[in-house]
Amino acid sequence: MPGIARLSVVALDTTDPQRLARFYRDLTGWEIDHDDPDWVQLRSDQGVALAFQLAPDHRPPAWPDPAHPQQLHLDLEVADLDRAEEQVLAIGARKASVQPGTSFRVFLDPAGHPFCLVRAATAP
Repeated sequence: MPGIARLSVVALDTTDPQRLARFYRDLTGWEIDHDDPDWVQLRSDQGVALAFQLAPDHRPPAWPDPAHPQQLHLDLEVADLDRAEEQVLAIGARKASVQPGTSFRVFLDPAGHPFCLVRAATAP
C-alpha cells in the first residue's frame, strides 16, 4: 500500500541549535546543509534530514521519569557498542543512569534528548 507522505525531517527542540547540530554531525557524519540562528539541518545520504530548532524555553526530558517523558528518541545502529560508547561520550553525550537492555545503550545528547546506540548485525 503506498504511503500518503514521505518522512523528510526529524526536528529536535534545543536552546542551542548550532551546538546540537555539531554533536549530531560528529555522531552521524552527515553534513550541515542549512544553518540559521533558529534552525540548523543535517542531510543524510538517503535524503532524510535531522534538524535542530531554537526553543528558548526547552526543558529536556527526564528519561525514564513519566512526569517529563522523552516524547521521541533516535535509534542509531553501531557495530561495536563499547567503541561507539567511547566515541559518543567524547563528543559530548552523557550515558543515561537507567540501562534497560543489553543489545542497546541509552545516552543523552547535549540538549538532554535520549538516543540509543543499537548493536547491529552490520553497521556503517
